[in-house]
Amino acid sequence: MRRQIDMLEKERTLSAQCRKNGWRDGFGELEEYEKALEEERNAEKMDLQKQLVKIHNGVRKFQRQLTDVKPTPELIEKLQEIMAEVEISINTFKEDQRLRFEELLKEERICSQEIIAYEKKIENWTLAVKSDPKLPPAATTKPPDGDFPPEVRALESFMQKTGGPYGGWDQYDHQAFLKVWTKHGGRPAYRSEAKLYLPGKTLEEIEQHEDWHQELNYLQDRKREAIQRWKASKQQKRQARIQSQEEVEETERRGKEAKTQAQQHRDEEERREAAQRLEAWREERRRREEQEEEQRLAEEIHKRRRAKEERRRQLELKMTVEEQIRLRREEEEEQERRRRDEEQREMDERRREAAMGIKQFQERDLHKVEAKLQVKQLREQQEEERQKRIAAKMREKVEGHISRDPSRLTRPTKGWEERMKHVGPSGGAPVLQMFHRAVPSWRQGL
Repeated sequence: MRRQIDMLEKERTLSAQCRKNGWRDGFGELEEYEKALEEERNAEKMDLQKQLVKIHNGVRKFQRQLTDVKPTPELIEKLQEIMAEVEISINTFKEDQRLRFEELLKEERICSQEIIAYEKKIENWTLAVKSDPKLPPAATTKPPDGDFPPEVRALESFMQKTGGPYGGWDQYDHQAFLKVWTKHGGRPAYRSEAKLYLPGKTLEEIEQHEDWHQELNYLQDRKREAIQRWKASKQQKRQARIQSQEEVEETERRGKEAKTQAQQHRDEEERREAAQRLEAWREERRRREEQEEEQRLAEEIHKRRRAKEERRRQLELKMTVEEQIRLRREEEEEQERRRRDEEQREMDERRREAAMGIKQFQERDLHKVEAKLQVKQLREQQEEERQKRIAAKMREKVEGHISRDPSRLTRPTKGWEERMKHVGPSGGAPVLQMFHRAVPSWRQGL
């Protein structure tokens, strides 16, 4: 948009310099209006820059709050406030720009319509100026004023008083008015649409022009009726003149026919010469086209050869690259295989070392177990010998004659008597079972 503005300003400056001498007053007003618009645009640009700086500062403040901080509720709330302010600023800026663009688009449409209307008006002025010198001179057979019907003089007098055939308007405005007025059939609804086609006219002027047009139509109808009556009266006079002119016209017609035949003969010769020139030109063009076609075919064959050579070169390059990739892949696979073999050897070596260590540990444990078994067997032998000695001593003590006493079976033992001595008045029951911690199976007998 900035480049387009610069280009348009440069074009406008050149055009203004070229036309400034002839339209000095108008260009002075345009320069003043341009200065006012430029000041307004600069003020609007400064306002936009201030809004953008405000948004930029809000974003930078938000970024500074995010550097090297810990997420706390107060910080999050503060960040939310900053984000809300930035969002409100951006939305306000967008809404202002949207409204401004809509206003500018409306102004542009209105200006375009006005410019088109003025351009068409200027074109009509130019056409009218150009066409006036070419008009044929007035007919000398115009009858005197007294010969005209009074309706014709009334119409001419009305047109002279009201500003000519367009009622004081230019041709373009009058044609636009007629277009809208005819479209609506003269109903009052046409005025709102006519105001769009005639931006330089007020509603009162349009209504006055409508009254003038209706009066003009009425006078023209009266003029047509009067002219028809006048023509009927003149028809008889014209018949007499026609009879007298027929002989002259016949003579002129014969002369014209002779001239026409001679002109036709000349035209025929010119057509034959033009046909011969056209045929020669077609032959020359056909030869040029054949040469161009041959040249094009040669260039096409050359392009195909170059493309084929390029494809062959690319194929060779591709095969070379694929061969290098294959060799590199084989080398990588060989290195990978060697690495796996080395790892496998290391794993086998570690496995053998581990097996030897396990075997040594097993032998050591076996020696320990054997030593424990020997110690256990030795203890069992000692215990067995001790039991034998105790049994021998008991046998020595209990040898003798013991009489049978059946009442001994129901008599309390010494231990029971001792226990009953400590039983209180509550009569606590004796302990029938005493629980002990279980001994694991692998520790039993050690």
